[in-house]
Amino acid sequence: MSISLLLVDDHKIVRQGLRFFFQSVEGISVLGEAETENEAVSQFITLQPDVVLMDLQLKSGDGIQATKRILTESPNAIIIVVTSFSDQDYVIPALQAGAKGYQLKDVDPEELAQTIFAAVQGGNAIHPSVMNHVLSHMTSEKDQRLATLTERELGVLIEISTGRSNKEIALELQISELTVKTHVSRLLSKLGVQDRTQAALFAIQVGVAKPPSFDV
Repeated sequence: MSISLLLVDDHKIVRQGLRFFFQSVEGISVLGEAETENEAVSQFITLQPDVVLMDLQLKSGDGIQATKRILTESPNAIIIVVTSFSDQDYVIPALQAGAKGYQLKDVDPEELAQTIFAAVQGGNAIHPSVMNHVLSHMTSEKDQRLATLTERELGVLIEISTGRSNKEIALELQISELTVKTHVSRLLSKLGVQDRTQAALFAIQVGVAKPPSFDV
């Protein structure tokens, strides 16, 4: 079964080059092209391609807005940004808009094809040089969430990361079990995590707790 593509780029020569290349790639076919934001959305609705290759700078409108509009129409759409921009001012907004992948135009065509196959299978479709921006953003975002905790909530978080129960934390911090329960509820909300396990992982990731060690 062939993966169908919609090519969205403001340069005709780029679209033609991609179309020509994909003619030689088994398992991928080009359904259509677009050069503006509105064209991208209308072509997607009409053609229903499996994957959209989206440039960020278009002849009219922009790729990030086009991505948002397409995902509003079809939340499961697979959109891969293919652009010249590798700085985080473009990378982060594109991924936040819902793009499943981010590749640079200087990538080898064969690697772009592999990116498409990976995205369809739910794998990593982000260019290595771009991944640093993603990881940096994730780290800074977590640091910001950590900074919202009070000193007591931070102490409770550290105790959670050791695997202690509310009763054990209450004894350790010399506060009531009900107070611990309140702190746990608040810190889960502030950190944007669902349970104690996620909170413990968060604490380890930001460096306020150490991973558990196991005696062999």
